[in-house]
Amino acid sequence: MKKLKKEDISQGVFDLYDDYAHDRIPRRLFLDKLSTYAVGGITVGSLLSFISPDYIKKIQVPQDDPRLSSTFITYDSPKGGGTIKGLLSKPKDATAKLPGIIVVHENRGLNPYIEDVGRRAALAGFISLAPDALTPMGGYPGTDDEGRELQRKRDRNEMLEDFIAAYEHLKNDPDCTGNVGVVGFCFGGWISNMMAIKVPDLKAAVPFYGGQPTENIRDIKAPLLLHFGELDKRVNEGWPAYEAALKEHGKAYEAYIYTNANHGFHNDTTPRYDREAAELAWKRTIDFFTKKLG
Repeated sequence: MKKLKKEDISQGVFDLYDDYAHDRIPRRLFLDKLSTYAVGGITVGSLLSFISPDYIKKIQVPQDDPRLSSTFITYDSPKGGGTIKGLLSKPKDATAKLPGIIVVHENRGLNPYIEDVGRRAALAGFISLAPDALTPMGGYPGTDDEGRELQRKRDRNEMLEDFIAAYEHLKNDPDCTGNVGVVGFCFGGWISNMMAIKVPDLKAAVPFYGGQPTENIRDIKAPLLLHFGELDKRVNEGWPAYEAALKEHGKAYEAYIYTNANHGFHNDTTPRYDREAAELAWKRTIDFFTKKLG
C-alpha cells in the first residue's frame, strides 16, 4: 500500500472531511465521495486512515509529565450539565498564584489532543482547565466519531454555560490570580467568542477558527486574538461581518489568517495540521495571554 503524504492529498479530501466532521454530510455519503479520490494506488481505506486523528504518536506533553500537576476534577454547572469533569493542569514548581486559561474542545468532547493543549498551556506558566462538555453523556467516549454523535445530543447554549461555569471555578481556584482567559478550537472557537460577550470580567479570548456571533457584539469587553486558516472557507465567510461589527463598536482585537492552512490547522493529530502556522499561532496565543492576564 502506498504510504501517503500530505502533498498526495487533494484539497477536496480535506474539504470533504471538514463537511463530515461538522455533520454536514452523513458517514455513508462521506465514504462514497471519498472513493472518488481513491486513484493511482490510493485506496479509500488508506485515505480514511490518513485523515483520521492519531492520538497515540502525537501527544506533545504526556499526562504524567513530571513538570506538571495534571489531574481530573469536577465542578458545578447549575445552568448547564450539572456536574462537569475537566482536566486541571499547573506547573509543579509554581511558587505564586498563576493566571488561568480555559481550554475549550472541538465538537467531539475532551479528546487527547485537547487534554494535551491544556497541559501545553500549563507548561507555559498558567493554570489551565479543559472541561469535557460530554460529561452528562458519560464523557468523551474514546473516538471522535462517537464524540461528535454524543455532542450533537447536547444543547450548545447549555454547553456554553458549562464553560462559563468553568471560568467561575478557575477564577476562584486558590492557585489562580483571578485573571482568566479562554482559548478554543472550532466549536471551542465559537464558545470563546460567546464567552467574550457573556462574561464581563473575562480578560482575553482566543478563538481558533471559531464561528462568529452576530448579536450583542457591543457587550464584548475582553480583547480578542483570532486565528483563521486561509482555506477554511466555511468559517471565514462570517469573518468580514464580525470584523466590521468589532470595528463599529471599538473593540480591541487582533486577527491572523494563515496562508494555505486548513480548518483545524493547530490539531497536530491529523494531516490538516500545519506546523508553521500552528507554532506561530500558539506563540502568539501565549504571548497574548501573558500580556493580557499578567
